Amino acid sequence: MLAEAEEVVISVEGDDMAARYRDADIVMVDIRDPRELEREGMIPGAFHAPRGMLEFWIDAESPYHKPRFAEDRTFVFYCASGWRSLLAARVAQEMGLKARSLRGGFGEWKKAGRPVAEVNRGG
Repeated sequence: MLAEAEEVVISVEGDDMAARYRDADIVMVDIRDPRELEREGMIPGAFHAPRGMLEFWIDAESPYHKPRFAEDRTFVFYCASGWRSLLAARVAQEMGLKARSLRGGFGEWKKAGRPVAEVNRGG
C-alpha cells in the first residue's frame, strides 16, 4: 500500500519545507491524533485535520466540509513518521487536491531542530 502511494504522491523533504512552510501557497496539514499534538507540538501555522475526518473535510458535498480544503493551494500532509500522511496525501490527491507528503514526518522535522509550536487544548 505504501509503495503504491509512493509511486503517485510527491514527497517533500524537511529542508525544502523549512524554507517554505509559511508561504502563502502552502498549507501544512497535521493529520495526527490530538494527543500527539499535545505531547509533541506541531509545525507553526499548520492546519489540524484528524486523519479519521479527512475525506469528509475535503469533500465539498459533505456536511463536515472545511472551506480551507477548497482553496487553490498545495497541501503538505504530515504525521509522526510520514506513513499515514503518505496515504492521506494519496487520498487527497485522488479527491482533486494538490497534495504532497512530508518525508520523515513531524518526527524528523522536530529532530532536525525546526520550528515547533506547542499545542494546549486547555485540558
